[in-house]
Amino acid sequence: MSFRIIGTGRAHPEYVLTNDKLSEFLDTDDEWITTRTGISTRYIATDETLTGIGTLAGKRAIEKAGIKPTDLDLIICSTIRAEYACPSMACLVQREIGADCPAYDINAACTGFLYALEMADAFIASGKAQNVLVICAELMSRHLDWADRATCVLFGDGAGAAVLQKGDGLKSIRVTAKGDDELLVVGNPFCDSPFYTGPERAPEVYMNGGEVFKFAVGAILKDVRHVMKQAGVKQEDVKMMVPHQANDRIIDFARQKLGFREDQVASGIDHWGNTSSASIPLLLDELIEEGRIKTGDLLVMTAFGGGLTTGACVIEL
Repeated sequence: MSFRIIGTGRAHPEYVLTNDKLSEFLDTDDEWITTRTGISTRYIATDETLTGIGTLAGKRAIEKAGIKPTDLDLIICSTIRAEYACPSMACLVQREIGADCPAYDINAACTGFLYALEMADAFIASGKAQNVLVICAELMSRHLDWADRATCVLFGDGAGAAVLQKGDGLKSIRVTAKGDDELLVVGNPFCDSPFYTGPERAPEVYMNGGEVFKFAVGAILKDVRHVMKQAGVKQEDVKMMVPHQANDRIIDFARQKLGFREDQVASGIDHWGNTSSASIPLLLDELIEEGRIKTGDLLVMTAFGGGLTTGACVIEL
């Protein structure tokens, strides 16, 4: 395959929201949240912007990669909603980091990082790009009904980034989509139009938790088995599986079905919460910084999200 990861970075808001703080205005408590989700704290934006945390994550990835912003040939940003409908977050990040390459946003919900890797692979393999910056940035706190304990306890804000360069790190990748606007939806507020007579949809996150759980587990099992078979690797070859951080129960159930040991599966959901497409690159940078994974290690990444979208890959650092 066409690329290797040469630098990663992450950024998050300053404010830490604890489960105890949530219990001050929700009918919930720390035990209820942690036993059902594995989440203890999450970062929540106050005065931070999506472009701001995305830019910071991108700058850190570029610095670790040892390249200059002007060396970039493409910037791909994943987010469920940028600060503007136009311009894109990618264009604003391009300006802030001092790059001069094409830049665009994608929206594959929580699978955004895997979708961005698939796109970057095509650009690098075709020779149209040598260095690609992928940034996943989400402010999920701005899309929640904070009176709904079924959803608002799950999500956090953050950004993760990776610089990709021509190489042979990617061993296999798979992304899928199955159109659905029933199980997991984030509404979109529009300006009033005197001509529109169609239905209105609430702007907050809606999720059918039970059905999403079943979809998620099935997607992880199918996608991970597919990419591992395609890459010709077995469980014992894999240093770490890095899954989308949606729910601790989903991750552990899938882990057991796939036959991975507990120490082979990365988790940061306790302090990040669900940061949508940012969750895998956030955790990836943290794992590298802590020395839990290193150059030469074989990783499996897997994600699922609204769309419905899924994805997985096998990659050597």
